[in-house]
Amino acid sequence: MQYIWLPLRNFVLYTTPAMTRFIYSFLLFTITIGLSSTALSAQEEDFDIYDINTIREVRITFKEKNWDDILDSLKQRGYDQRLIGDVEYGGKIYEGAGVRYKGNSSYFSTRKSGLSKLPFNIDVNVTNKKDKMPGGYDKLKLSNVFRDPSFLREVLSYEIARDYMPASRANFVKLYVNDEFMGLYNNTESVDDEFLKSYYGENDGILFKCDPIWGYEAPTHCKKGEKASLQYLGADSICYMGKYEIKTDHGWGELVELTRVLNNEPEKLDSILNIDQALWMLAFNNVLVNLDSYTGRFCHNYYLYRDQTGVFHPIVWDMNLSLGGFRYLGVSERLSPLSNDDMQTMSPFEHYKQQNEKRPLILQLFSNPLYRKIYLAHMRTILNDHFVDSTYLKRAEVLQGLIDEHVMRDTNQLYNYEAFRTNLHETAKAGKVSIIGIAELMEKRVKYLQGHSSIDRVTPEITKVEHLDFGDIITFNATVVGARKAWLFYRYGNQGAFKRVEMYDDSGHSDEMADDGIWGITLDNKKDAIQYYIVAENDHAASLMPEKAAFEFFSTLDEEGTIYRLGAYSKEE
Repeated sequence: MQYIWLPLRNFVLYTTPAMTRFIYSFLLFTITIGLSSTALSAQEEDFDIYDINTIREVRITFKEKNWDDILDSLKQRGYDQRLIGDVEYGGKIYEGAGVRYKGNSSYFSTRKSGLSKLPFNIDVNVTNKKDKMPGGYDKLKLSNVFRDPSFLREVLSYEIARDYMPASRANFVKLYVNDEFMGLYNNTESVDDEFLKSYYGENDGILFKCDPIWGYEAPTHCKKGEKASLQYLGADSICYMGKYEIKTDHGWGELVELTRVLNNEPEKLDSILNIDQALWMLAFNNVLVNLDSYTGRFCHNYYLYRDQTGVFHPIVWDMNLSLGGFRYLGVSERLSPLSNDDMQTMSPFEHYKQQNEKRPLILQLFSNPLYRKIYLAHMRTILNDHFVDSTYLKRAEVLQGLIDEHVMRDTNQLYNYEAFRTNLHETAKAGKVSIIGIAELMEKRVKYLQGHSSIDRVTPEITKVEHLDFGDIITFNATVVGARKAWLFYRYGNQGAFKRVEMYDDSGHSDEMADDGIWGITLDNKKDAIQYYIVAENDHAASLMPEKAAFEFFSTLDEEGTIYRLGAYSKEE
């Protein structure tokens, strides 16, 4: 008899020589498989499906040779059913994935033109419910760069948006179907459970995609309304069902209540809407002339998520026509397409100037003087961060260099290679449509906005923010130059709306301008930490600290100077 020692709780097993050889072989096989599995897990963990620096391949394999006819049929009949196939991405094959075409204009206009580069929606866990890609993702949304000869608008715009609000990640991939190269696509993160969890710490709330169902006719008793504009159409939820697409199994009543409060009781809006995130979205849409959005003619392309505390959060979506790719504003004075000059000099207060009741989010928020000042402060921040020193252009040139070779080899692209090379700086043709150059638009737009009377203002300066813990209470102080009022925006814990309370200067409450004063306020110190930021205003302008609030904020968990960011709650010193 022989024996070998197995490192399993010091267990000793007595064996024959044949058994010994078998056990060693079995152990070697098990260890090899384990190491391979560990290596694969590590590889999957390191694999970022939205890595912007690497152009990877997505491969779809269908059994059906007429797969395109089947997908066309499903799409044109308005079905959400998917064709089953295998999808390979990042070295892993997801068997039984579901695939369908997606989009409206990007699908129908492309198909009508006889072109085959169509947008895809891929769900890897349709058949195998446990299948997830690295990061927990289960969907790939591949856009065909419709009406964007530059190939840059989607990725560049999302990068800018993510500095200020929850927004999807996006990169580039090469797509193959049954080994046929379909072209270079944008790959954009879906607004779904993983996205919501990453930013809000939960995904059990209510989610709406704010995109009308084209051709839907509401019952005759319903008010007509204007697409997904958040107009109040009465108490009957059926009147809203053709204007918004619900993604959860309930929530129509909550959406109706949001529209009622927005239109009829705006003074209560801060209890059920993330006001600051809405202001960031509107500021972003205006600066970047992102009119295929709430701001433009079709009033769509955004999401609303209502978290477990009852607060709705607007989320930007669909950026391929950002940066001047869509020319329709949708106000009575501008029903025709905007000219290049119109877009370059578009007012920060479109819809509000016209008192357009079809855009209640703009009309009601801008009717509040403080919110209007915060909106303008957000515009200044976006301009200064990305456009005044041409940071956006330098980044666009890097992205263009990254994909240049792949665009050149994309024989299936909707527009020619010369248009790609041109459209970063100059107007290029997208079929029969002229798309203004990104730099051509923004160079003049930045100058216009910098000189605009509402933006070119002397702003208060917040030089220091601190909180002092006295046990039962916490005092918040801000040193401010040139303010008439100062506000503390705060919330207990990580969720819900930020409430605001007016601060007092160091000599007591005063409506006089303070040249240099310490403003303070005291709150009860409860179990949850307090997240907060400061807003200071004078007669014409406001400043925030942190500047990107409420996407960034301070917390009573840490000492002065530590900034948290929504999502991973990462700190920035």
